[in-house]
Amino acid sequence: MKFFEMGMILCFGLSWPVSLYKSIRSRSTGGKSLLFLCFILIGYLSGLVYKISAGFDFVSWFYLLNTAMVAADIGFFLRNRRWERRHTEAR
Repeated sequence: MKFFEMGMILCFGLSWPVSLYKSIRSRSTGGKSLLFLCFILIGYLSGLVYKISAGFDFVSWFYLLNTAMVAADIGFFLRNRRWERRHTEAR
């Protein structure tokens, strides 16, 4: 069963580096939803809390990595929103 859980987490996790790259390069919030990112973060945190309480194993590291990437994406979203607001006001 852990193999399938790891497969799910790995597949989801492969999308976050791409999302982070786009957030960094575009300096735009276009196509992103802060609410969606927060729900994803809560989901990963819930999974991580479960893994810690049920017994930390190698799959837990993937939850931790995905949690960190989503948290970073939220940080870039907030940075980009601030940047967009500043440049919109300057016009």
